[in-house]
Amino acid sequence: MKCLNMINNLIFSIFYGICRLFTLLPLRIQYLVSDIFYLFACYFPGYRRKLVYENLRRAFPEKSAAEINSIARSFYRHLCDSLVETLALMGLGKRQIMKRFRYRNPGVLSRYYAEGKSVTVVFGHYGNWEWLAGLPLITPYKVLALYKPLRSKNFDRLVLSLRQKFGIRAVPEKKALRVLMEYKKKGEQTLTLFLGDQRPKLTRIHHWTTFFNRETPVFMGVEKISRKLDQPVLFFDIQKIKRGYYEVEIIPLFDDPGSTAPFQITEEHTRILERIIRKKPQYWLWSHKRWKYTKEEAE
Repeated sequence: MKCLNMINNLIFSIFYGICRLFTLLPLRIQYLVSDIFYLFACYFPGYRRKLVYENLRRAFPEKSAAEINSIARSFYRHLCDSLVETLALMGLGKRQIMKRFRYRNPGVLSRYYAEGKSVTVVFGHYGNWEWLAGLPLITPYKVLALYKPLRSKNFDRLVLSLRQKFGIRAVPEKKALRVLMEYKKKGEQTLTLFLGDQRPKLTRIHHWTTFFNRETPVFMGVEKISRKLDQPVLFFDIQKIKRGYYEVEIIPLFDDPGSTAPFQITEEHTRILERIIRKKPQYWLWSHKRWKYTKEEAE
């Protein structure tokens, strides 16, 4: 086992070194590698092709085979770009990330901060959510990002280093409430980032909704945290403007989460995400095993 770990560490060190050198190149050069990845991901051998096409057909039964093929090809191209852009965080500086990942209305955050309120932010696997790493550069909030630790310790450290590069604090989901309570006791204002379209574990499913014509279990963290700590809920609509450039619209959802009905917050941010995806479906993560479980299995 010790020998195997040494080999894994050596392989990872080589991989990391290659990536580090690669990300020193201009992003336009890095996209050439994305173009190569695209051929392998989309055509041969193909990355989760069966799952991607099944998800698209069931989400858009009204679309023709040609339309589904077009969306799938665009999805794979964007997926490969996203992979390259995530690794590119190694080499991107503050000016570059702020130029390439803009916020249309940052004044919304300024208003809540001036009112002394911490906020809960929800978004989906849409656009390039990893470039939210630069968020601390445009707000005085202490920015926290909840995450699920990866099985590989090496890759877990790599992902955390990218996400925390500009000042975000990554917090394991299981520790979220305790960490947020600590900040609240110290009087520090926090902005907590949630991926709202994650698939909950089978044993932690507490609510089902309809998402793209299918019964879908939903992650309840956004609702539970915002109601427990009385934090306004915002939605980040991340739109791809062109290759390597994104724009975020900050959408206030609930200023007083405590007054909402059960599941109202969860239903609202799920409905908003679905509307966004329907307009430009190629930018959502169709390779995600979102519908792994059925309601019958959960019961």
